[in-house]
Amino acid sequence: MFQSAMAIISTATAQDVARGVSRLLMQQGYSPILEFTLANGRRLDVAALGPDGTLLGVEIKVALADLRGDTKWPEYLEFCEHFYFAIPPDFPDHHVPATTGLIVADRYGGAIIRPATPASVHASRRKAVTLRFAKVAAERLASVLDLAAETLPLTEIGDGDQQS
Repeated sequence: MFQSAMAIISTATAQDVARGVSRLLMQQGYSPILEFTLANGRRLDVAALGPDGTLLGVEIKVALADLRGDTKWPEYLEFCEHFYFAIPPDFPDHHVPATTGLIVADRYGGAIIRPATPASVHASRRKAVTLRFAKVAAERLASVLDLAAETLPLTEIGDGDQQS
């Protein structure tokens, strides 16, 4: 039972961090989406496109054991010009790799504590990631709009046009 409670708390904290990171990135002109799968099968917690097309990736960590056990994060780097770890305010930040950017965030917003070192992304990869990003974002919006439309009350055809 304790493990389940801890997983729920970690999930809620990760959602709060994702929300704060998204708010921060939008304030800086980026367009973020959550849970973005890359061509290599890895999934970024937050991916964002900058106003100039800059590719930015964020991996969220809310538990020290998760950070220490994560060996896959270098596989994100070839898809990002800027890569960050994002952590909640009470996370011991000295454990985050010094070679990455660092964001501290909660549900209300965030701050870049350490800027990411810019990296280059090959032009063909940039195009592929940008197109996939646009497709995923458009499909998610269409899904949300479709779900919202299903909850609206339907008006009967001819209602009010009936003659007695």
